[in-house]
Amino acid sequence: MSSEITESAVPPSAESSSAPSRRTFIATTTAVGGAVVAGGLVTGPPAAGAEEVTAADRPPNSRVTVSVNGERHTVAVDNRTSLLDLLREHLGLNGSKKGCNAGACGACTVLVDGRRVNSCLTLAIRLEGAEVTTIEGLADGDQLHPLQQAFVDQDAFQCGYCTPGQIMSGVGCIQEGHAHSAEEIREWMSGNICRCGCYVKIVRAVEQAAGGR
Repeated sequence: MSSEITESAVPPSAESSSAPSRRTFIATTTAVGGAVVAGGLVTGPPAAGAEEVTAADRPPNSRVTVSVNGERHTVAVDNRTSLLDLLREHLGLNGSKKGCNAGACGACTVLVDGRRVNSCLTLAIRLEGAEVTTIEGLADGDQLHPLQQAFVDQDAFQCGYCTPGQIMSGVGCIQEGHAHSAEEIREWMSGNICRCGCYVKIVRAVEQAAGGR
C-alpha cells in the first residue's frame, strides 16, 4: 500500500486555518472595494481638464436687444433660443402659440420689421435691433385692431388656438398688398392652419379689414 499522503489529507495547521486563502482574499477585497466605490466614499482629485470640459459642454449664451410691441428688451439667451421661446418664456407674451414648433401650422406667426415670420423657426439672436409685433401689441388700449374686430364680427374662430397667428398673418397679408381678393387671401395665408375649419370666415374677416384700411 502506498505511503504517499495527499495534500488534502494533511490537517491544516493553526497558521494556515487563520490565514485567508488567495481566492478568499480576492473575493473579499473585490466586494469591499465595490461597496466603497458604490457608496461614493472613494474620492480623489478631479481629472485634469474636467472643469474645462464642463464649461465647454454648456451652451453658449448671447445678449440680444429687441423692441417688442414698442417696448425695448435686452435679454441673455441660449444661442439656440427661438423667437417664440423668447416671447413666451422670457417676456411672458403667451399670445403667440406653439403649435407644431416646425413652421408648418402658422400658430406662432408674428411680425418682424413689418414682415410675417414663423417665430418658432426664427433664432432670437439674429434679431438684434429688430421691431417685433405680437398679437398683444395690435390693440390700442381697449380699441381692437380692425382685423381683431373683423374676426369678432365674422365669428372667424372656434377653439381660438390658431387665432393669434391667423390675425398676425392677416395683418401682414394686408400690409404686403396681398388682400385684393378672396383667392389671393387664401393663397397668401395658406401657411396658417385652422383645425376647426373656419377658413371661409377667416377670409371674410381679412376682406373686411382690408376694405376698411
